[in-house]
Amino acid sequence: MLKLLKNLKKSWVSVLIIIILLCVQASVDLALPDYTSKIVNVGIQAGGIETPVPQIISKKDMDAMLIFTNKDDEILSNYTLIDNTESLSRYEESKVKKYLGSDYEEKINQPIYILNKIDEEKETYLTDLITSPIMEMTAITNEETAKAIKEKITQNLSQGQKQYIESQDLMTLINTMPEEQREGLLSQFTKQIDEMADSIKEQAAVASTKQVYQNIGVDLDKLQNDYIFISGLQMLGVALISMISAVTIMLLSSRVAAKLGKTLRDKVFKKVISYSNKELTEFSTASLITRSTNDIQQIQQLITILFRVVVYAPIIGIGGFIKVLTNSDNQMAWIVGVAIVAILFIVGTLFIIVMPKFRKLQDLMDKLNEVSREILTGIPVIRAFNKEKKEEGRFDRANKDLMKANVFVNRAMSMMMPLLMLVMNCIMVLIVWVGGHNVDQGTMQVGDMMAFIQYTMQIVMAFLMISMISIMLPRAAVSARRINEVIETDSSIKDKEEAKSFDPNKKGLVEFKNVSFRYPDADTEILSDINFTAKPGETTAIIGSTGSGKSTIVNLIPRFYDVTGGELLIDGVNVKDVKLKDLRDIIGFVPQKGVLFSGTIESNIKYSNDDMSDEQMIEAAKIAQATEFIENKENKYKDPISQGGGHVSGGQKQRLSIARAIAKDPEIFVFDDSFSALDFKTDSKLREALSKKTKDKTVIIVAQRISTIMNAEKIIVLEEGQVVGIGTHEELMENNETYRQIALSQLSQEELGGKGGN
Repeated sequence: MLKLLKNLKKSWVSVLIIIILLCVQASVDLALPDYTSKIVNVGIQAGGIETPVPQIISKKDMDAMLIFTNKDDEILSNYTLIDNTESLSRYEESKVKKYLGSDYEEKINQPIYILNKIDEEKETYLTDLITSPIMEMTAITNEETAKAIKEKITQNLSQGQKQYIESQDLMTLINTMPEEQREGLLSQFTKQIDEMADSIKEQAAVASTKQVYQNIGVDLDKLQNDYIFISGLQMLGVALISMISAVTIMLLSSRVAAKLGKTLRDKVFKKVISYSNKELTEFSTASLITRSTNDIQQIQQLITILFRVVVYAPIIGIGGFIKVLTNSDNQMAWIVGVAIVAILFIVGTLFIIVMPKFRKLQDLMDKLNEVSREILTGIPVIRAFNKEKKEEGRFDRANKDLMKANVFVNRAMSMMMPLLMLVMNCIMVLIVWVGGHNVDQGTMQVGDMMAFIQYTMQIVMAFLMISMISIMLPRAAVSARRINEVIETDSSIKDKEEAKSFDPNKKGLVEFKNVSFRYPDADTEILSDINFTAKPGETTAIIGSTGSGKSTIVNLIPRFYDVTGGELLIDGVNVKDVKLKDLRDIIGFVPQKGVLFSGTIESNIKYSNDDMSDEQMIEAAKIAQATEFIENKENKYKDPISQGGGHVSGGQKQRLSIARAIAKDPEIFVFDDSFSALDFKTDSKLREALSKKTKDKTVIIVAQRISTIMNAEKIIVLEEGQVVGIGTHEELMENNETYRQIALSQLSQEELGGKGGN
């Protein structure tokens, strides 16, 4: 898998952008729960007041608050006292406008304190100093609390003293008390505050600050609405950044994956094109098609989501867990652990069950493609022998095997998502249950619980993404291994580093010197001790019984296979010492089975050279006796040819294949039983026209029909991979029993005698 990922280096800029955007998206996604928490805790519950530290406070309330602390100087050092609005600095004016509105001059009828610019650390310290005093002050100034305190003070006093004290302001009375008496009176309030949980104390302090703001004339509804509106806009902005990042990431990921797929298909195709027949027999055609399409598609689909999982999921998972531990009550962190363990258990179990089937799926798909291709190719034979039911059964077995494997995998995979969703929902219920109790006990705020739910869902989703990739990865790994097998398999036939050039003095000369050959992994030799020479200006024919090695000999000439013993020389040079391109450029090869490509008659004849002149093309068609049926076509040479030449006859296909080789005008013509589908009249005309075209060329013909080769200057007779006779038709009829038997099995003694036979 890692070997294939090296091909991503062509898209390294896109990959880098994807990684950066994933980090950005993960960061903003982790910030969203904080905004939710702030809107609930601060915007709704606290009325838009972010901190217990008053940003603006009347001198009267400040003096009252300072009664309950001995840190007067530390607190006042962070505030500026304003006696009139004319001396406000720009910062102070912005503060006053925020809390009192643009008509602040009408509302300010007393000296006020404005909080100076302070950093976060100093604000935290100031919060600790102010929380208790401001709570004590607002608690005591409460009407019911003030009445209870006055009753306690006047318990042992006369009626006149009671009336006097009740008529006085409580804060004035407390301020005039001796310090010991004051501390004793207020100790119960201090004790209650100290016993409060931090979250409740903070909420109570914010409520006290709200009372301070109300006393000075702050519009609390506007303050709350402004905070919620601004926080909502910030949240929407963060969500918009996340959305843009996600869309861009998916577009770039799809592009990178598509480019990787193109690169892999290109590499596989080029590698297959370079294979010799040996490698092509090792990989079946069906398997190569599956590897070039389905297997690469698996890799492409994996790459599309791989970056999101590899980069995004760990950031979300780890970042969310850190947020849970730092921003929420970490006593609930165990819930995240339970969720992760449950997910890993489900995914691990499915992984163990499904993994073996993933490996088998691709092999079964190869098998189905192989059966389908074989049946479709052999339909005429199947129909001729009424074997449709048998072949349907064979296809049905391969189809059912693949279906069963797919059904098993899909059933197992279909269970994963419901089980994981069940885990998610159970975790959510558990969070609400535990969090609800914590909220009820005052150890957690509602916003914190909501943020905890979001962080937990993010963590769970991160593990879900990793789980999904862990399921896709095995199948993609199998595909990657199959693709690598093709890419890493080198052709057994390749050019040498220092290639030789052909000898111009031996142009067209083909020499077999003690050549032997065996197929890869075969135990016996197909050819042994083959010796003959094919010269320019002569026709060398090869004949023999079926399986004698005729086609094998001509397949050695363009190096479709390499000889395993002896030497094969062309133009005086061993074929292993020249470049394959140079070798095949001088050979016009017509295979036993005519092969046409989708396009037109013209494109097939001009296959060796697209810039070939029309005159050269027409001349080649005339020699190949193809003009007769071409001229009858509606579009002549522009008439379309379907894939494989399915709508032309076998004879027409052979003639077009021969015309293609003639149009190339090579030094050496090799015909591998290429006249078998032609009638005797066409065969005779073609050979007569061909002899004029190839009078200075080397012609090698493999044939089954004696009539095709009777006029050859040299006939080579093969039997069981060995040369058993070389000579002209007349010589072989006299001296070679094998040739004589083949000849007499096809023509009468008179017909053979008429041509010089006995």
